[in-house]
Amino acid sequence: MVIKKNANKEKVSGLKSHIGFWLRLVSNHVSYAFARKLEKSGVTVAEWVILREMYGCEDTTTPGEVAKLTGLTKGAVSKLVDRLLEKKLVERRTSKEDRRYQDIHLTHEAQLLVPEIAALADLNDQEFFSALSKKEREDLVSILQTITTANQIHSVPVE
Repeated sequence: MVIKKNANKEKVSGLKSHIGFWLRLVSNHVSYAFARKLEKSGVTVAEWVILREMYGCEDTTTPGEVAKLTGLTKGAVSKLVDRLLEKKLVERRTSKEDRRYQDIHLTHEAQLLVPEIAALADLNDQEFFSALSKKEREDLVSILQTITTANQIHSVPVE
C-alpha cells in the first residue's frame, strides 16, 4: 500500500492529537486487562455488567429492568441472561405480579462471585490509574461524566 502525501498540502491533524485516540487507547488496555482477569471466573465483561447491575437489587428483577439499568437492548440482555442461566449464575422465577412473565434473580453462587469480581475491577483500576493522584482520578471521572451527560450517553459498553 502506498500512502500519497496530500497534494493540496492542507493541514491534517495527527492521529495522536485527538483526545478520542487517547481515550480509546487507554480504554482498550483497561478493558483487555480486566477481561484477562475475569477468565478464571468464567464470566465475560458483558456478563459481569449484568451480574453487577443485578447485585444488590431486590430479590428478583426483570430482564426489561436490567436493560434499563445497563442501557442494553432487551435482546442483548436476553442473550446474556441465557448465558448466565447456563452458567447457573441466574435463575428464572414466575413473576408474582403476572404469571405470564418470568423474573430473574442471582443464584447463591453469583452472590458470592460478584464481590470477588468487583475486587478484580478495583485492582484493575488501581493498576491503570495509580499514576494519578486521588484528586486527578476524581477530576478524570468528573470530566468523563460531564462528557457523558453532554452527549446523552446512557448505555454501558460491554465488549
